[in-house]
Amino acid sequence: MSNSIFNSVHHIAIIASNYQRSKQFYNEILGLQIIREIYRESRDSYKLDLQINAQTQIELFSFPSPPPRPSTPESCGLRHLAFAVDDLEQTIAHLASHNVECEVVRVDEFTGKKFTFFRDPDNLPLELYQK
Repeated sequence: MSNSIFNSVHHIAIIASNYQRSKQFYNEILGLQIIREIYRESRDSYKLDLQINAQTQIELFSFPSPPPRPSTPESCGLRHLAFAVDDLEQTIAHLASHNVECEVVRVDEFTGKKFTFFRDPDNLPLELYQK
């Protein structure tokens, strides 16, 4: 029995260096549905809410001149975002059809599940994990 006070992950926030490019990647290539898009004039910033599933969203932000991530993959902070998928090979093929390269498929030594990594337009590490 879990003692967690949380129900689920509600959203993950990502700041894009090129908002339109990342919007196209997450919406058209990854297939995340747009819930709403807001331009916040006072911050010269867009906020795009994208639906992953019934519980989880990605908030995609644009800000003028955001600083780059210091290093990868072992910089302090969020290491990567993992998406559970029904068919790993089919998802890899879909990404490849959009010129998105995935790393070699590996097997989680503890669960026996297959997984791989790919990158978003800002080189953020994303993972596909076999459901």
